[in-house]
Amino acid sequence: MSQKELDTRFFPLIFDTISHGIFTIDADGRITSFNRMAEELTGYGKEEVIGRPCHQVFQADFCEVECPLKRSIKTREKSEAVEVNILTKDGRRLPIAISTSALVAEDGKVLGGVEMFRDLSAVTELRKRLMGSYVFEDIVSKSPSMHKIFEVIPLVANSQSNVLIEGESGTGKELAARAIHHLGSRRSKPFVPINCAALPDQLLESELFGYKRGAFTDARKDKPGRFAIAEGGTIMLDEIGELSLAMQVKLLRVLETKEYTPLGDNRSIRADVRVIACTNKNLAREVQRKRFRPDLYFRLNVVRISLPSLSERREDVPLLVNHFIERFNALQGRRIARCSERVMAALMGYPFPGNVRELENAIEHAFVVCIGDTIQLEDLPSHIVAAVTESTTAAKARMLPLDNAEAETIRNVLSKHFGNRNRTAAELGVSRNTLWRKMRRYGIE
Repeated sequence: MSQKELDTRFFPLIFDTISHGIFTIDADGRITSFNRMAEELTGYGKEEVIGRPCHQVFQADFCEVECPLKRSIKTREKSEAVEVNILTKDGRRLPIAISTSALVAEDGKVLGGVEMFRDLSAVTELRKRLMGSYVFEDIVSKSPSMHKIFEVIPLVANSQSNVLIEGESGTGKELAARAIHHLGSRRSKPFVPINCAALPDQLLESELFGYKRGAFTDARKDKPGRFAIAEGGTIMLDEIGELSLAMQVKLLRVLETKEYTPLGDNRSIRADVRVIACTNKNLAREVQRKRFRPDLYFRLNVVRISLPSLSERREDVPLLVNHFIERFNALQGRRIARCSERVMAALMGYPFPGNVRELENAIEHAFVVCIGDTIQLEDLPSHIVAAVTESTTAAKARMLPLDNAEAETIRNVLSKHFGNRNRTAAELGVSRNTLWRKMRRYGIE
C-alpha cells in the first residue's frame, strides 16, 4: 500500500481523534467536513451542517463583519488563536480560540479553507475569577498601592468620621466615596453627591441647605437641601477645594454644630449626615496659600485617602480595558472581544492626564467607530494615536546606529512572517517576550 493510500485510509480516523474541533469549507463558504470534537463543542451533528454556510452554524460575533477563515482564503495568510464567541445549537454562548488557513491545491488553486478551534470556557472562567479578585466595590485594580486603599476603606466605612479623598481628576474619587458609604452602617440611607464647583455661592448655599417659601423672588415653595435629602446617610462634597472662603465658613459651622439653617428660616435643623469631601487639589498647600481655611481643613481631614494617578499604576491598564469592554458590550449590545496588541501597547505607553475617566472615554470612543470584533489603533481617539506616533518618532530619532540595524532586522523578519511574532522570535533566536520588549523599545508596531 502506497503512502498516499495510507494517508487517505487513516485521515478520517486522525481527523476524528484530534482534541480540537476542525471543519473545512469550500470556496463558497459551505462546510465540507466536520470532525467529532466539532460536533461535541457545537452540539450539531455532521449531517446537520455539511453543505451549509459556516456562518449559519456558528453565528460567531464576527461572522458578518470580519471572518478570519474567509480572510485566510482570500489572502492565503494563516490566523492563529483568535478568540471569539459562537452560539451552540442549544443557544449557549461558547468562547473559543480559532486558527485558520486556506486549502491550496498542488496547482496553486484555492479549494477552500480549514478552521481548527478549541474550547476556552475554562480559561474564561479562570479570567473571571482572577478579575473578581481585582475588583473591590466597582473599583478595578491589581496595583499594590490601590490594594492598600482597599484594605483601609472597610475600616474607614465602620467609623463615622469625616473623610477627605484626594486625587487627580478621573482617578475614581466618587467610586471610593460610594464604597465607604456602601460598606458602612449608613448603607440603607441615601448617598448624595454634589459638585461644589458647579454653582455660585448663593445657589450652592440653597442647594446644600434648602430654602423656605418666600426666601427669594422665585422661592414659591419650600425646598429641602442636599443635607436634608442625605439625612441618616452620606453627602459627598466633590471639588471641595473650589469653595469660596465665605462658603467655607458656612460649611465649617455645619461640621462643628451638626446643624444647618435653610435660607429664609430662623430655625436650625439637626443634621445626622456623614461628610466625605473630594478634591483634585492638595488642600494642605491651599491652606499655606491662604485659599482654604485651616480650621475647615482639619475638620475634613480626619481620615485622608490619596488615590494614585493611572500613570502610577500602569499595570491596571489591561484590566481596566477589559472591564470597560465588558461594560460597553452590555450597555450597547455589542460583541467586541478585545483590542489589538498595537492598541494595548499604545494605551500602556500613553500618560493619561485624565486618568481612568480618560481611558474609559477612549474605549467608549472606540466602540462608536469600531466595525469588527477587535479594537484597532485607528479606533482610538486621534490625540492618543498622535501621542503614540510622536513617541515612536522620537524613539527612532534617539536610536544609535547598532539600534537602527537591530530594529531594521526585526522589521524585515516581521514582514517576512506577516507580523507573526512567534515565527519572528524563532528565526531571530530570542524569546517572544524579548522580541516584544525590543519592539516596544524601537517603536515597532
